[in-house]
Amino acid sequence: MISPQLICANWNSGSSDCETTGKYGCKNCRLVTYCSPGCQRSHWPQHRASCKSPLGKETWQPAWSIEGRTPSFMGDGPGAVFGDKKYLWGNVPAFDVLQLDRNEGTEYTDPMSILFAASGDLRHVVKTIAELPSSFSRPIEITLNDRDFDIVARNAILLLLALVVDDADTAVDCMIHLWYSALIRESDLEVLQQQVRPLINEVCLKTAARPPNTLLAKTWTFGERSLRIVLQKSAWNQLLQFLDVPSGLDAQRAQRIRQNITLAESRRDYRDRYLCLMSPVHRIAFHKFREDGLLVPFGYPRSEFQVPNPTLFNTGSTTWPMPDNADPRHSWPAEEVERTPSGTATADLYGKLFFYLRSTISSFLSRLRHVNTSFKLLHMDATSLPDHLEPESFSRIDVSNISDGGWLGIHRTLLYMIPLLQPPIKNPHATLITLFMNAIDETITTTDQTRDFMVSSQKVLQYLPPKQKPTSQHDPQLIKFYMATDLVTDYEYAFKRYSERLEFQEAAALINAEIKNPHTIIKRWPGRLTLLPGQLGAQEEFDRCLGGGLSGKERYVEWRRTG
Repeated sequence: MISPQLICANWNSGSSDCETTGKYGCKNCRLVTYCSPGCQRSHWPQHRASCKSPLGKETWQPAWSIEGRTPSFMGDGPGAVFGDKKYLWGNVPAFDVLQLDRNEGTEYTDPMSILFAASGDLRHVVKTIAELPSSFSRPIEITLNDRDFDIVARNAILLLLALVVDDADTAVDCMIHLWYSALIRESDLEVLQQQVRPLINEVCLKTAARPPNTLLAKTWTFGERSLRIVLQKSAWNQLLQFLDVPSGLDAQRAQRIRQNITLAESRRDYRDRYLCLMSPVHRIAFHKFREDGLLVPFGYPRSEFQVPNPTLFNTGSTTWPMPDNADPRHSWPAEEVERTPSGTATADLYGKLFFYLRSTISSFLSRLRHVNTSFKLLHMDATSLPDHLEPESFSRIDVSNISDGGWLGIHRTLLYMIPLLQPPIKNPHATLITLFMNAIDETITTTDQTRDFMVSSQKVLQYLPPKQKPTSQHDPQLIKFYMATDLVTDYEYAFKRYSERLEFQEAAALINAEIKNPHTIIKRWPGRLTLLPGQLGAQEEFDRCLGGGLSGKERYVEWRRTG
């Protein structure tokens, strides 16, 4: 694979006149770069459809508005799910769970131990390791657990790639595509088959006679780095299936399976609603990813990507495993991604994400080579972890949103996790991180919503002044306006009511714990606007958050032991 850094959109493997490197951009769409005016002219027949797409025009209107009908999402709410319910990509941005400079300090000399009790994908791990200060040289142990085997399997494969592939560029690109692309290259499959599969297959062969439910552990050591995976024997056999493309599944059929979800006609109004929140040129990039599911720059040739991603289409797959609105952009800090250079292709949302991931994963691999790092992967319910892990051993514990009422709830989360956290005598900075994604919606009343809207609507008007009189109650301007109100609403009162009803403080005190104040790891409200209307950068922040993946209702709470 040629390096896609600012590649000419007219390049292909048979190019003779193309100079490969993109220097000039398409001034109309700002999605692609070219090495010369000649290549731009030559590529115009292919680029015309995207560049002149109706989605890229200020005058674009959603189908329900053009047809004068009620949109199909009315009454469902923004959280209606379509497609499978696996969350193989993160739905809140990655963050560094250590934040050493605000906690133990960059010169901290003791080993660090982190538990991701309901890990989801590897984004927090990658972000945390990538941001370790250069002065940090102590051992670090990272335990990842998830009850969804697909997540555990993909994490195992990605970590093995990070540890066994010697060439950093090969490892980075292979990891990106296995993580996020619906189709991969033949070279990616070769890496899986030649460098990862033999390691797992050896375990399966040696344990072939063991009963299916036998718990088996395997540790691989690579210099000062190691990976330990603990699975039932049947799960080890299942892990092999994530390395093989299912028989009879080709790229065309895989894309049809995926597009039946991501481009379902019954979900057109839902897609159009999201497109209403985006700038015109960003809509084009969004639609292209919905079409082909390849995480590469917009102008990069797709011809290499002919192999269904076996970690997404494993044996028996007849459907796309995620909801239709799953988007890799939601897994990473939007402002950091937006700042990532992409040459003159400044509107290439997914190209920027690709370059951001290249940089971040490269830093992750570089730090791995210089830090004594041990990974441990488990596959069990989070409530079983205390039976398998050492008490009082973790510097950080992140539980994602299993603290929400629909999962474990905060009381059981504290009961199972606090005993695993290091006490203050050992590490006064040890922190349990909980996320609440549903607390606000479960708490606010109709009266609250009416009052909040009266206040929030005045704030939204400062960001979205009306361009014309709405044509109906379903006018796209109004839909966008309503969806923006959560971003500017202060929901602290509602979370206070929620935490008092569930007696957060009292429950924590019973097990010698308390809420940390102030937070030192992650902002309480990760989706809240930080700038006021009229301040420098405020409109850009508003637009970025409105087209992002956070609703503004997500709330983190940090906890520590008191004894």
